[in-house]
Amino acid sequence: MSLENDPRRARLLDDPLAIRALAHPVRLDLQSLLGREGPLTAAEAARRLGISQALASHHLRQLAKYDFVEPAPGKDNRERPWRLVSTSQSWRDAARTPEGAAAAEVLEQLLAERALERLSQWQQQRPSEDEVWREHAGIGQSGFYLTGDELAELVTQIDALIQHWVDERPIDDQSTRPPGSRHVSMTQIVTISPEE
Repeated sequence: MSLENDPRRARLLDDPLAIRALAHPVRLDLQSLLGREGPLTAAEAARRLGISQALASHHLRQLAKYDFVEPAPGKDNRERPWRLVSTSQSWRDAARTPEGAAAAEVLEQLLAERALERLSQWQQQRPSEDEVWREHAGIGQSGFYLTGDELAELVTQIDALIQHWVDERPIDDQSTRPPGSRHVSMTQIVTISPEE
């Protein structure tokens, strides 16, 4: 089942309040957990994250307020699981306003810190991994000169390559995961030097 035309899968964030709501470690953990495991109740999510049910419930309600998660069908009327609304978010247009730029800066800083934590964890586990995983994960570094239009083209091409896998294997749909597949996290950081 292809979900690439489902507008709820990919979401462009331009509301500074929604971006700020997402920029919280517990909320990012909850989104990641729901993506990996599918719909969960607040109690199930709390157990997996090692936090209180009240805290998980509070943050799930905040995510729901800004349409990041929604109630999912439960096994019975007492069970109240939550599921992701979108599996991919972008905030590239947020910088058009000072409030949006400030909110995006907070979220990007948090995501960069989390990416560094994941890198440190990977470096510790890498020696025990199979060669195919060891050889293709970690950091690569390149520096080159591009025009603004060329940079836009490069980022668009990279995004299209990643989007293929996002569409083919939505993070919250376990049935699309082939045997032997593992969760891969890619953080794209592009920096521009000052003009000479």
